[in-house]
Amino acid sequence: MNVLDRVFVYGTLMHGFDHPMSTLLSAGAEFLGEATCRGRLYMVAHYPGLLHSDDAADRVFGEVYRLRRVDEMLAALDDYESVGPGYEAPTLYLREKLPVTLADGRVIEAWSYIYNRPVDERKRIASGKFLER
Repeated sequence: MNVLDRVFVYGTLMHGFDHPMSTLLSAGAEFLGEATCRGRLYMVAHYPGLLHSDDAADRVFGEVYRLRRVDEMLAALDDYESVGPGYEAPTLYLREKLPVTLADGRVIEAWSYIYNRPVDERKRIASGKFLER
């Protein structure tokens, strides 16, 4: 069985962001590089939310990591993103498999967290880049 061991992050989990969970991810995963996915990015609070988009021009910029202890790291990330058992539905995010495009043009599949609540269109990050908002 092929276990998906990659995760695409686009907000507070990216390196360069001073947060304990980004430090945990850096320690528990191999940084594979910058990547993009199709989607729209919104400021939700002090963190962003990714939503699906049908428009190929809508890109979200982030990073891809290969998780070392997949089950353990996904459990920690799910907890951070308020996903899974123990969280009242509808959860804040949903963990989904997405196609992401690496800097060299290759497309791979990775887990990512999709925002699961209504958004305010005025708070869209049009550039798709959370750290440059």
